[in-house]
Amino acid sequence: MDGITKVGGKFSVGGVLLDRPFKIRRLGHFGYNMTNMEDGIAFYRDLLGFRITDMLDFAKVRPPGALDGLGSTVGYFTSHGTDHHSHVLFPKRAMDQMAQGHGPFNPEITTNQITWQVGTLREVGDGIDWFKSIGVNPGRIGRDVPGSNWHSYPPDPEGHTNEIYYGIEQIGWDLRAKPPGVRKRRFDDKPSLPQMCEYQELEMFKGEGMDLGEGFRHVEKGPFKYDVGGVMLARPFKVIKIGPVRLFVKDMEKCLAFYTGTMGLRITEEVTYQGHRCVFLRCNTEHHSLALYPIALREKLGLSPHTTCMSFGNQLGDYQQLRNAVDFLKASGVTIKYLPPELFPGIDYSAFAVDPDGHLVQLYYYMEQLGWDGKARPASARTKVDNDKWPETVEAKSDSFDGETLLGPLG
Repeated sequence: MDGITKVGGKFSVGGVLLDRPFKIRRLGHFGYNMTNMEDGIAFYRDLLGFRITDMLDFAKVRPPGALDGLGSTVGYFTSHGTDHHSHVLFPKRAMDQMAQGHGPFNPEITTNQITWQVGTLREVGDGIDWFKSIGVNPGRIGRDVPGSNWHSYPPDPEGHTNEIYYGIEQIGWDLRAKPPGVRKRRFDDKPSLPQMCEYQELEMFKGEGMDLGEGFRHVEKGPFKYDVGGVMLARPFKVIKIGPVRLFVKDMEKCLAFYTGTMGLRITEEVTYQGHRCVFLRCNTEHHSLALYPIALREKLGLSPHTTCMSFGNQLGDYQQLRNAVDFLKASGVTIKYLPPELFPGIDYSAFAVDPDGHLVQLYYYMEQLGWDGKARPASARTKVDNDKWPETVEAKSDSFDGETLLGPLG
């Protein structure tokens, strides 16, 4: 691990001594491999409000004919904010075909990525070396475009692809992504350091005559008829944050060892539900950004056997927006489920929308935040939720509307 600074057995990450040479700051983006792509895009775009920021035809980046006969080969990058993408939808048949010969294949895995942002490009490079040194496959490494983020893709012990990344492209007031020509700065290996900053990169492209205004631009359909906090929007709520991700796993101990020992997530809380151990892990001040459940719970809860992902979380702006979202989605023909609140401590009122492939999308407004001592709120002090009777309003908590985000590249 040449170039990594160690002090007394610890790694120096920006002068702070840690147990690994990177620090995950947040869940940056997430993705599903979908069978029903057309309805899936309509669900996430038109109903939940994710904007399409880019598209990629995988048939054009594979050998000719490699994906023939598999239906749609186009993947969609979507975002709820300024990140180039926070949720991606890729065609499952094409993704399954591309996965053949690249390690163990589990058709029940429909997550295409669980992606964690670190603070610097150096952490990505050092992380690649560290994964190799401890016998963890770093997966695909380098830099992808669309999105412009540098990355490593280590899989967990059951095949869920994780990613650590730095510097995702930000999309501003004009909602336009970078043009396709920037893809020549795509890399398939560990980056040499230092790299030019994004400003220099874009100036280089302009100097070569590239039109930076040629990138994809989302067009919102509207109508803009809902008053959301004094702003007219096309739906009566706004997704403000993604996560947590909830996974069903077969080997809890191996998966915990990966997410804590390898990735550096911290256990916040454990609960036992109907005799099953459920574990909640965090990367920042949120109560949990990832939850692991024994796969035996999937059938007990009556959830779809086609996926190992219990749900993908979407945080909305406030409690009223949550209530409005449930009504809006029901009126749009979406099935809404309610699960026992014991399964997601740190969140009180919550509903689960079923997407066209049968995945659950968790909708909530509040996530318990942890302070300097890393202790969760005692269960006795939490809101008691009756899923059959939500109140019109709720009392504020000491950490209502708290939390932090991390956005794009350093320059």
